[in-house]
Amino acid sequence: MFKKILLAALTAGCMTNLWANDITGTWQQIDDKTGAAKAIIVISKEANNTYSGKIVKITPRPDYNPREKCNNCPAPYTNQPILGMTILKGLKLVEGTKNYDKGRIIDPLAGKIYDAKMRLNNTVGLTHYYL
Repeated sequence: MFKKILLAALTAGCMTNLWANDITGTWQQIDDKTGAAKAIIVISKEANNTYSGKIVKITPRPDYNPREKCNNCPAPYTNQPILGMTILKGLKLVEGTKNYDKGRIIDPLAGKIYDAKMRLNNTVGLTHYYL
């Protein structure tokens, strides 16, 4: 059985993405516990028709010192800078839907890699899970 954990809700980082037909573009990651902005992530479509996401900005927050490197992460992420890190890879569109699945995402703060899926509405909901 899959244990599903809501990682974050990604909301539109710019108005053009609010009505986008796919997930490519710039998105703002929102902390699901506090509602505070955490990072800006750019999602791109790769040549093999999968999607990847890279952290392009870490959003400053009061009383938060961002970690610079992925200290507890497995290879190839070990001790890599979090800013500029591709945290989402291999996400595929489920034909005829607004769903994406079969991706992998790393949580650079926890150092864990999870399977990932997304759904596009007016926002992008991202769920990661493990067996």
